[in-house]
Amino acid sequence: MNRPQPNEYLIWGETYISKVDREIFEILNDQVESLPALYRRNADKADYAYAEGKWTLKEMLGHIIDTERVFAYRITCFARNEKQPLPGFEEDDYVLNARFAERDLEDLIEEFIALRKANLYLFKSLNEDELDRKGIASGREINVKSILFIAGGHIIHHVSILKERYHVV
Repeated sequence: MNRPQPNEYLIWGETYISKVDREIFEILNDQVESLPALYRRNADKADYAYAEGKWTLKEMLGHIIDTERVFAYRITCFARNEKQPLPGFEEDDYVLNARFAERDLEDLIEEFIALRKANLYLFKSLNEDELDRKGIASGREINVKSILFIAGGHIIHHVSILKERYHVV
């Protein structure tokens, strides 16, 4: 699948889309195993945050899960030609209100795996017309393909943060 063009997404999407360095479905499939493996190797740091006010590893994984759900919802809506604008979401508020710190790390890992596997059925079912469909999210127009690339790049982005600031291996 070809990379989305800059006129198909908002400028903030470039942060994530630019990280997609190979076929998007390879990345999305690989993340089903690579992200859980990273978290399992670093389970002893599950409640660690690198600075005051920063998310713990569990909270970061919870954020990834919430964001995956939001992206899948947007993809579903726009692929089905939804004309109603979709709201944005404030990631810090979601994490603050989700109680991820109280959750078991392995449960969060399994939730991510189940969610991504389920979403892959949707993602892989989309044809070119559906991938090109657009909708309004967070007050701005974006197409389905761009959201798909952002979903993959979002996790690459957070894995980089985990390695650089949380020193996970």
